[in-house]
Amino acid sequence: MADSNEMTINLVVLGKTQTGKSAAGNSLLGSSDFESRLSPSSVTTRCSLGRSGRILGLIRRNGCESALCVRVLDTPSYPHSALSKEQVRDTVTAALAHHFGEEGLHLALLVLRADLPLCPDESDDTVQLIQELLGPTWKDFTAVLLTHADKAEDAGYSEETYLHSASSALLSLLSSVQHKYIFLDNHNSLIKEERNIVLTKLLNFIQKNNYQVLLKNSKE
Repeated sequence: MADSNEMTINLVVLGKTQTGKSAAGNSLLGSSDFESRLSPSSVTTRCSLGRSGRILGLIRRNGCESALCVRVLDTPSYPHSALSKEQVRDTVTAALAHHFGEEGLHLALLVLRADLPLCPDESDDTVQLIQELLGPTWKDFTAVLLTHADKAEDAGYSEETYLHSASSALLSLLSSVQHKYIFLDNHNSLIKEERNIVLTKLLNFIQKNNYQVLLKNSKE
């Protein structure tokens, strides 16, 4: 939090290779801070922080409009084509402490592809990493971001019918994080109105969590 007229939310994106983590981060920021491209290997090899400009029209506090600032930490994927789990974990742990140690982390976004089925055990590696990074209350501070939702829509699925047909593995994961999920349309994600819809949903998750944060350094 900067002042009464501005609110900052701190987010980290986590997930497997080619799920669209970096692209999702760019969508949330309304920028192209993070490198995002098709590749036969993992593109992101280090953590980097992006920060949006002041976003107006989404928050009112004490009857007055406040600006929103979004900070997103992009991370190497796990499993990774070149880095071990320990390397990814240590890199992300250090970056979280460096960037969010003062203000804390509001939400971790587990990025999955809506156009690919989630099979049993497939998300275990990434979920285990999140547990190690965030600790025992990880479920309260994790939301699922389903990218490539436009492809699911092109195939005739609304959000409701998609979830009705989803695998038990995905439904179980969504249940474990208290159904905090967002569908992200990759074609429209950089449109201001679409981005604001996604950010409003994230703000609702954070509000329902009473604006609590994780990983804040204790100086006592």
